[in-house]
Amino acid sequence: MSSPAPCSRSWSISEDSLRRYVHFASESCIQELLSASDSNRFGNGDDGWKVLTLDDGVEISKRRSGSLHTFRSRWLLKSVSPQQFITVANAIDAAKQWDSDLVEAKYIKDLEDNLSIIRLRFGEHSKPLFRNREFIVYERRETMEDGTLVVAVASLPKEIAAGLHPKQNNSIRGLLLQSGWVVEKLEDDSCMVTYVVQLDPAGWVPKCFVNRLNTKLVMIIENLRKLAQACPTNKDT
Repeated sequence: MSSPAPCSRSWSISEDSLRRYVHFASESCIQELLSASDSNRFGNGDDGWKVLTLDDGVEISKRRSGSLHTFRSRWLLKSVSPQQFITVANAIDAAKQWDSDLVEAKYIKDLEDNLSIIRLRFGEHSKPLFRNREFIVYERRETMEDGTLVVAVASLPKEIAAGLHPKQNNSIRGLLLQSGWVVEKLEDDSCMVTYVVQLDPAGWVPKCFVNRLNTKLVMIIENLRKLAQACPTNKDT
């Protein structure tokens, strides 16, 4: 009997072990997000970030990480509190902004109140970067001691993901690495939002990807800003 192909391997993991793994992995992701959002390091040119655009108050930068690039967008949102923004700054709402052809977005399981496993699946009519892709990610939401809100989202290792949710035959499993949101509270119920994303689409990336991503990052925050403004504030609760 022939052995199964490497791509079909999966690991059965207990919920307690899964929780411990995600806590460990997400802690590193949170620290990376906080480092990327550090205001004191912006614009000094010695931290590897290269500013690509700075239009309408939106700064978009990139930094090379091995064979991949990490992208960062930063925007001051006036009259939007961190609590308002964080209600729509999650993996599912962000995925909807990435591609309107999102076929499925659902919570596979909640490990804790602030820790979940999510499946995102894009269909055959999606943009080239997401076409027939699916992502099995964790989402961890934390409030730092200074009130800064962090949402860390990244893919599970493929073997663990396969054990939780077997891959469909016609889909390609991409990897979302070191991604998420940092929302810092400012005066007048405003906030500074930093969004970081590192994506391995597991396939061909068009040459115009950087320009498209720049435009998309601006659209994502603008669309989520509109959603956040429609949310009630928590000041009176």
